[in-house]
Amino acid sequence: MDLDFNSVSTCEYADALSRDQFMDYKIHCLYQPAGKISGPAFTVKCAPGDHLMLHAAIYRASPGDIIVVEADDQFAVAGGNVCAIAKERGIKGFVIDGVVRDIGEIREMQFPVFALGGMPKSAGKKVVSPLNQPVTCGGVTVNPGDIIVADEEGIACIPKDKVEEAYAVAKDRAIKDSVPLSEWRDKHSTNVENILEKLGYKD
Repeated sequence: MDLDFNSVSTCEYADALSRDQFMDYKIHCLYQPAGKISGPAFTVKCAPGDHLMLHAAIYRASPGDIIVVEADDQFAVAGGNVCAIAKERGIKGFVIDGVVRDIGEIREMQFPVFALGGMPKSAGKKVVSPLNQPVTCGGVTVNPGDIIVADEEGIACIPKDKVEEAYAVAKDRAIKDSVPLSEWRDKHSTNVENILEKLGYKD
């Protein structure tokens, strides 16, 4: 099934996923308007002060992948040229629990990078570690092949065994919320008042 995960906001996936499947809000798109990406995770764990495996990953990830990186936040793990190569190879974007540099170049090429921020000082290339292993990014455990959905609202990680179910729930929520505001307001008001009454609230 060909699913367009960005056809609904990450907010809609809140009905389908638990809180621990949404990354820390500190990881955000580094330019505005924010990029909007979705695709399977290609995972990378960088050793402290090192970025070798992310640089290796841009040549090993498949077109359509999103490279998800666990790193420290003291040294940049990527810059403009790395992002340009990734974009050229069809990689959708980066989601990095860490920092990058050359943000102006990244913004100019419109390559979506969701990260903690910028750092001019680059990491080294000395440590080899396996690619496509489970990583922790923004407090979420991300496995290879999990679906990442990222936009200006945040970043959702959909476990690969729950993809179709989560997508269906999100689409249903989007349809429910697309009614005219007057209709939504009436249902919302009734629901709120019923809850207040049940909980014993008195004006």
